[in-house]
Amino acid sequence: MNRITTLAAAVGPDFGALGGAGTLRSMVGALLTYGLLTSALMVIICAATWAIASSSGSWQASAKAKTGLFVALGGAVLTGGALAWANWLLNLGASL
Repeated sequence: MNRITTLAAAVGPDFGALGGAGTLRSMVGALLTYGLLTSALMVIICAATWAIASSSGSWQASAKAKTGLFVALGGAVLTGGALAWANWLLNLGASL
């Protein structure tokens, strides 16, 4: 029984076998950071467009800017969540 417990503790993924694990981590982090920055900029642009269109009485442009704002907020939330999830998975895999 002791030998089985020892063997079970030794079983796990070998992340050292994958040649570019560190490079993959930095590439995924950079891509998700660019996505988050793009979403944040779109939130600012759409909010400003919504305010300007509402003050000038253009209800069509205001409605489109409001839709763009909600889409950008959703993208920012999903991108931030994906970044946190990817970091959690990589840390979980390293601890196995």
